[in-house]
Amino acid sequence: MNLFDEFKWRGMVYDATEGLADLFANERVTAYIGFDPTASSLHVGSLMTLMALARLQRFGHFPIAVVGGGTGTIGDPSGKSQERTLLSLDEIEENVAGIREQLSRFLDFDSPVNPARIANNADWLAGIDLLGFLRDTGKFFTVNYMLQKESVHRRLESEDGISYTEFSYLLLQARDFLELFDRYGCTLQMGGSDQWGNITAGIDLVRKLRGKKAHGLVWPLMTAASGAKFGKTEAGTIWLDAARTPAFKFYQFWLNTEDRDVIPYLKSFTFLERASIDALESVTTSAPAEREAQRVLARELTALVHGRDRVARAEHASALLFGEDIATLDADDVLAVFDDVPSTELPAEELAGDGIGVVDLVARVRLAASKSEARRLVESGGVYVNNRRMPDPRARLTRDHAISGRLFVLRKGQKQNHLVRLI
Repeated sequence: MNLFDEFKWRGMVYDATEGLADLFANERVTAYIGFDPTASSLHVGSLMTLMALARLQRFGHFPIAVVGGGTGTIGDPSGKSQERTLLSLDEIEENVAGIREQLSRFLDFDSPVNPARIANNADWLAGIDLLGFLRDTGKFFTVNYMLQKESVHRRLESEDGISYTEFSYLLLQARDFLELFDRYGCTLQMGGSDQWGNITAGIDLVRKLRGKKAHGLVWPLMTAASGAKFGKTEAGTIWLDAARTPAFKFYQFWLNTEDRDVIPYLKSFTFLERASIDALESVTTSAPAEREAQRVLARELTALVHGRDRVARAEHASALLFGEDIATLDADDVLAVFDDVPSTELPAEELAGDGIGVVDLVARVRLAASKSEARRLVESGGVYVNNRRMPDPRARLTRDHAISGRLFVLRKGQKQNHLVRLI
């Protein structure tokens, strides 16, 4: 199949310009996608975009990742109900640097055949004077045309409206397409369905000023089957940066995917072929309790984003974490799982000598209202330390029992956890 057929099978065609399928079949296409530098890291909501560029390159075409150092100073109104908070130039530059590093995990910039390219639109937008921009770009768009765009129309209906700054964003992105067409022969822009208005504006500008046909392709915006916003959890955003979202937590996010979502995610976010995904779909239908598709999804994406070594570590941690003993795990992996669990700091010197009694510790962190209640709780088998039941009220804990020498996970019953951090 050609790339257009591949995109269709993977559920990545929401709309496309006429003739794009033939273009993919007959030419090596140069295409671009823009990345908004609102943070120093991309998150899982950007994975569809990253995979689209990576698939494009694997099919022999030329991908360009445009980091919006210029448009980032304005803010894209698409999909936003309110004005963005404007970032400083230093913040944008720092974010651009972080995104550049993450792009290298998905794209081959050293390919001798079809190398990927990174461009910063500040290189051409920052040098445009206002009068020149109005004459050379703004002249070709009527206000009526701009008002018809969904991103603008929706904001106009809101109470806060839209500033002239964000209203102008469409013209800047159209200028990007023209610049990339002139500089690199780029004839295709891709993105999420909320970008269709911006993309068609660029197509129109190329046609009006260069007399050439350009193309656009957009995919559906990803949502979970539950209706929740994709990539958002109770604990916050799932980032591609291990410093923001540790690899183990990243792995667990995908491992917890619902059965209704897992096959679409495998199609959209992995390089697995159709036969492999079809086989996983059959297993999900016949034996959902095995969660084989979820394990493959977690494995593939953790390897892609964080490396194969992190997969082995995450799988080992997962097996131990939900087993009998987690004392051998790395403390950072445990903290990634229990990052929203209540915690208490305990001076390490209190564990010197023969340590601290389990009963005393349970009462200290208020898993029980008193020492007598803590003793009854321990004697009834309702207290666990690092996933191991502690039925002996005389048991004592030293630093040697702590995870990495600095952490205890106390549990009351089956669900009430509490972290004890040694300081």
